[in-house]
Amino acid sequence: MSRLDSMLRRLTAQRDGLNWAAAQIVDLDGDVLDMGLGNGRTFDHLREILPQRRIWVMDRVLQCHPDSTPPAEDFLQGEAEPMLAKLADRGPCVALAHYDFGRGIKHEDVAEAARLSPLIARVMVPGGYLISGQPLVGFEQIRGPESIAPDRYLFYRA
Repeated sequence: MSRLDSMLRRLTAQRDGLNWAAAQIVDLDGDVLDMGLGNGRTFDHLREILPQRRIWVMDRVLQCHPDSTPPAEDFLQGEAEPMLAKLADRGPCVALAHYDFGRGIKHEDVAEAARLSPLIARVMVPGGYLISGQPLVGFEQIRGPESIAPDRYLFYRA
C-alpha cells in the first residue's frame, strides 16, 4: 500500500471513528479531549460534530491553521504529563478522548502511549470513550465501527 493510500485510510478511519464515538456519548456527561492538535483538522471536526461540548486541546506548541485555533482557555500547551495532570486537577471530566500524539517512530510512539495511559485514565469519566492510533493500556478495548479495520484505529472504554 502506498503511503498516500495509507494516509487516506488512516484519515477516513479517524473521521469515521470520531463520528461513531460522538454518537456513543450522547447520554454521557463530560468534555472532549484532543491530544495532539497538529494543524487542527481533528479539532475542527470535533467542534463541528460536538458543538455543545467543551473541547480541550493539548499540544507542545500552537502551530495550527488560523481557522482551527482553539480558544486560549481550552488549549493546554506543553509536555503531555504536566498538561494531563493540570486537567486531572478538575477530576474526571472527559467523555471522549482522541489520542494522536506521536512522531512516526512506532516503538517510541507505542511506549509514549503506554506511559501516558495512567494519566489519561485520571481525566476520563467512567464509561468514557477513547480513540487512538496507538495502543493504550488499562482500558477496555472495544470494537469500533465495522467499517474500520481493527488494526487501523483502536477504540477503548474507560
